[in-house]
Amino acid sequence: QVQLVESGGGLVQAGGSLRLSCAASGLTVSSYAMGWFRQAPGKEREFVAHISRSGGTTVYTDSVKGRFTISRDNAKNTVYLQMNSLKPEDTAVYFCAAVIRIGMPTLARGYDYWGQGTQVTVSS
Repeated sequence: QVQLVESGGGLVQAGGSLRLSCAASGLTVSSYAMGWFRQAPGKEREFVAHISRSGGTTVYTDSVKGRFTISRDNAKNTVYLQMNSLKPEDTAVYFCAAVIRIGMPTLARGYDYWGQGTQVTVSS
C-alpha cells in the first residue's frame, strides 16, 4: 500500500523559511516522478514543483522560482520542498504526489498517489 506523508508545515513570518518533507512507503521515490502542489482556501489545487524520476529535471511554477527548491533523498525515500523568502500568498495546504511516469508534470490529474497535506501559513 502506497503512503505519502507530508510534514514540516507551520506558521512562519513573511521572509522566513520552511522545509517540507514527503516520506514515502510502498513505493521507491527514485522510481517515480514526484510533485508538490498546494491549495489555498477557496482555490483550486495548483502546481508548485516537480522532480523527474531521474532527478535530473526539476520544474517550478513561476511564482516560486528562485525561492523554492525540490529535492530527493533516495536513501531516506523522501522528497523535500525547501521554501525560502516565504510570502503571505504562499499560504496553503501543501501536498506531495507521485506517478511512475508523467506526461504533463504541472497537471494534478496526472499523478496517481497523494499525501494528506501539510498546512503552511505565512503571516505578513
